[in-house]
Amino acid sequence: MDAKLYLGTRRYSSWSLRGWLMVKLAGLEAEEIVIPLAGGNTPGVKAASPSGMVPYLEHNGARIWESLAIAEYCAEFAPSLWPAEQKTRAHARSIAAEMHGGFRGLRLAMPMNLGRSYPGLGQNPESLADVARIDAIWSHTRETFGAGGPYLFGATFNAADAMFAPVAARFLTYRPPLSATATAYCAAVRAHLLVANWYDLAAKEPVSWQLEKYESLA
Repeated sequence: MDAKLYLGTRRYSSWSLRGWLMVKLAGLEAEEIVIPLAGGNTPGVKAASPSGMVPYLEHNGARIWESLAIAEYCAEFAPSLWPAEQKTRAHARSIAAEMHGGFRGLRLAMPMNLGRSYPGLGQNPESLADVARIDAIWSHTRETFGAGGPYLFGATFNAADAMFAPVAARFLTYRPPLSATATAYCAAVRAHLLVANWYDLAAKEPVSWQLEKYESLA
C-alpha cells in the first residue's frame, strides 16, 4: 500500500478527524500513523509533514496537506463527497471553507477533547458569536438542502459534514446554547459510524498521550 495518513492524537486533533473522515468517506486505503501531540510544536509532526501540521496524506505519489486540499483530492475518487447539483455544491464548499478559515474564538475557548465533559465552559463573547454563526449555518443549510436525512445535505454525510464534525464534538463536550436543529445535528454526527469509530479509537489511546492543559479545564 503506497499510502500514509499522518494524524495527531485523536482525542484532541480536530483537523486530523476532518482529514481521516475524508479519506474514509472516499474509500481510500492508507496506513494511519498517529503522532502524539505535545500541545504546541510537535517535532514528530514537523518531521513528517511539509506544513508541520496534520493531517497529511501521501497517496500513490501525491502529497496532500490541509484539510480542504485533502477533501478535494478525495472527491476526485468519490465525487459524492460534494453535492451533485452545482448551486448546492457551491454552498457546501462555501460553508466548508468558512469553517476552514474561521471561528478562532471557538477554537481557542473550546479545544476538542473527546474524553471529557465541560458543560458551560469556554463561553465568552467571541466563542458565543462563533457558536451563533455555526448554528445559523447549520439551520439554514438543513432547512434549504437537508430534506431526506439528518445531515447538512440530507441523507449523505459529505465533505461539509466532515469539516463540521469536530465542531459537533466540541458542542457535545461544552454544551453551549444551541437551537433544536443544531442539537439534533450534533447527535446525528456523533451517531455516524465513522465518527463513532474515531471516538472508540480515541478512547483506546495511551493515557500517557493526554495533556494536562486539556484535561483540567473545569
